[in-house]
Amino acid sequence: MQREPEPDSAAGTAGADAGPSGVTATGPGGWPGTDPAEAARIIRGELGDPHLPFLVELPQRGIGADPVGRTAGLLVELPVDLQPHGWRLVDRPGIDQRRAVSLLSRDINALADVIGEEEDPGRSLAVSLQGPLSLAAGLHLHNGERALTDAGARREIAESLAAGAAGFVHRVKEVARGASIVVQLDEPHLDKVLGGRIPTASGYRTLRSVPAQEASLMWTMVRESLTAAGASDVILRLPSAGHGQAKSGLDLALGSGAHGVALPLRGLRDRDWEGIAEAVEAGKQVWLGVLPLPAGGEEPRQVTALVEDITRPWTRVGLPLRDLPALHITPDGALSDLAPGPARRVLARLTQTASALDQLAAEG
Repeated sequence: MQREPEPDSAAGTAGADAGPSGVTATGPGGWPGTDPAEAARIIRGELGDPHLPFLVELPQRGIGADPVGRTAGLLVELPVDLQPHGWRLVDRPGIDQRRAVSLLSRDINALADVIGEEEDPGRSLAVSLQGPLSLAAGLHLHNGERALTDAGARREIAESLAAGAAGFVHRVKEVARGASIVVQLDEPHLDKVLGGRIPTASGYRTLRSVPAQEASLMWTMVRESLTAAGASDVILRLPSAGHGQAKSGLDLALGSGAHGVALPLRGLRDRDWEGIAEAVEAGKQVWLGVLPLPAGGEEPRQVTALVEDITRPWTRVGLPLRDLPALHITPDGALSDLAPGPARRVLARLTQTASALDQLAAEG
């Protein structure tokens, strides 16, 4: 179904009048290497205003730097340790959790040093955490089964994450020198969680799906805690628009009150774009993973091709080009999988693409 936007309507002008001043480039958080200060300088150099720099995650450092361990280290009164099958909820903190906490503190301290050297810290800073559903799928109970199997454990994890994430936002705000804090909640396992496709510990069967209403309530709880702590925006990063579920992940995310959603551009269908159009018209942010990671020594996809990848479906569903500033554009994949040089070139290509999209928005 194609929309015919009305020039004088509030929905049609929201992106130009109330939204961000331009298309913004950012990244999902991960970065190659092991030096947080060096990584912070590179990222902030490539993603200066009006773009959105992010607090680095350096998974190549190993235990505690992985997405689950990094977020689990923030949990309040839910200690964890690392077992051969993964991170496990335990009675008291151990060396693995202390390492995760130490690595995150090191990242925040390195960011503070880098920001302290800058004349202008910029308007905003992004941080990312595992969302409550994927965290429950990645944590294990004492019996070795995933915490996702137990409704009580899921609730406790969400409550603990809400409290710990609020403290995390407070810490980052203290070093951000007035920049607003945007929190990205990553739910890489959402489609499998809602579709009942997460395997049990034995691998012989799958876990029962989590009810959609429960998922929405968990997100709402964490979002409310984050915004109360001072986060300006909470974005839910999904593996897909998820229209194969009884209720799509996109609909659930927006229904939970999230300020926006992050999705990969690849695989989006017309129905998905209809949902994106509704989100834009409602004043929500849309983060699109538009740039595939280059393989080997290849150069990133060219700006003209990326612009066409975005604007062709954008205009097909009736969205005006002037509403393009509702977009944040990101890589489609983990930059930590690349070498530092190619990762830097990906960010540069994203900012070039954002500038090209801004030109179209101004003309539209």
